[in-house]
Amino acid sequence: MKRRFMFGALMTALVGNLVVGAQVYFAAAEKNEPYPNLELFSRVLEYVRKDYVDGQDLTYQDLIYSSLKGMLSTLDPHSEFMEPIKYEDLRSDTQGEFGGVGIVISMRDNHLTVVSPMEDTPGFRAGILSGDQIIKINGKSTSTMGLEGAVQELRGAPGTDVEVTIRRPSTGETKDLTLTRSVIKVTTVKDLEGRGAFSVGDHGIGYIRLTQFGEQTAMEMEDAIKELNKQGMESLILDLRGNPGGLLDQAVRVAEQFLPGGHLVVSTEGRNHEEKMEYHARRRGKPFEKPVVVLVNHGSASASEIVAGCLQDATALGHCQALILGEQTFGKGSVQSILPLPDGSALRLTTAKYYTPSHKVIHEKGIVPDIEVIMSDEDERDMWLKRSPGGVEALPETEQQRVREAKDAQLDRAIDVLRSLSIYSQRSRDSRIRTARN
Repeated sequence: MKRRFMFGALMTALVGNLVVGAQVYFAAAEKNEPYPNLELFSRVLEYVRKDYVDGQDLTYQDLIYSSLKGMLSTLDPHSEFMEPIKYEDLRSDTQGEFGGVGIVISMRDNHLTVVSPMEDTPGFRAGILSGDQIIKINGKSTSTMGLEGAVQELRGAPGTDVEVTIRRPSTGETKDLTLTRSVIKVTTVKDLEGRGAFSVGDHGIGYIRLTQFGEQTAMEMEDAIKELNKQGMESLILDLRGNPGGLLDQAVRVAEQFLPGGHLVVSTEGRNHEEKMEYHARRRGKPFEKPVVVLVNHGSASASEIVAGCLQDATALGHCQALILGEQTFGKGSVQSILPLPDGSALRLTTAKYYTPSHKVIHEKGIVPDIEVIMSDEDERDMWLKRSPGGVEALPETEQQRVREAKDAQLDRAIDVLRSLSIYSQRSRDSRIRTARN
């Protein structure tokens, strides 16, 4: 009797498990079935179209576009559905000119955040810094605006004004600014004074700053290195602070100027096999083999992080002599593919992530410098204004003296490091000469 009872209980439990398991299985299967879910979407679409109280002017395209924007916005801050006008704006960007205020923005922790202000632009001259949060544009809150809407609000015809309200998390300060839009077209390779007259400083130290990675960046940088080499450059400071990134091929071509041929620069990996790619140095001829200090900060993003991460890994393997100095970088290391659609719209979809040669992920991690040197927001702002042509003169007289006396702690530390290496190398050479004579 006891045996029968136990057997019956066991059978009941097994049947129960089968029933529950089947329900879970079919529920999971239903989530991945396209047709029932498309039917649900169509039903909701019709309810809204027919019964929404203020929906008399809604079109199917309005609803579909809004649905696609909502769907893409749930994935990550960089994926988005672009209406035809937005896609056309993107294509204009890649051709090098547009009317705007000159700030690169992204969504971070649900806040519209400045990745970096672009030099010699209205946003830069107004003192906007990397990490600033834009909370209003033209009096409208950005909390529901989204990245696409914010870009549309900030852009416009050169000479027109746009009002922005920014919040600086480090201080809690909120400020209203009126920016006059201009044509944004920036020279990407500059010297210490924000110009293109490259000269070697004390101890044979050269300096090159990349403001972003445009179509001519690698070629312009190569020309700058040639000019500095003619003047007897012994070491180089490569300044990537505030550089928001740009073209991947230019990041590879910049990095390969310091690497032996065939060295891995960066790799990408995604869900699909075709997204797994490797980019190697293909430069012919002798690379730059002298000591390099690469300056980075929170505004160094994307292509800047690719270059910094590559040179950091290459140095660990003994393939170049680079030190990364400054602050941890922004952490924007994902690949967005642009997928055009038949009606003139397009998807910008995150399809892969970047990895350094040692397979460190860049996205949301950033590059940690070998030598950390922190600068305050105010010191950083004053330093860039001091070096920006016309930056000091645009300030009130009460602020001009303070900015003229601004110090660049990160650059000063980089110079100290290279000066020490120079002195050490000279002593080593002298010692070898004495040994050879003896």
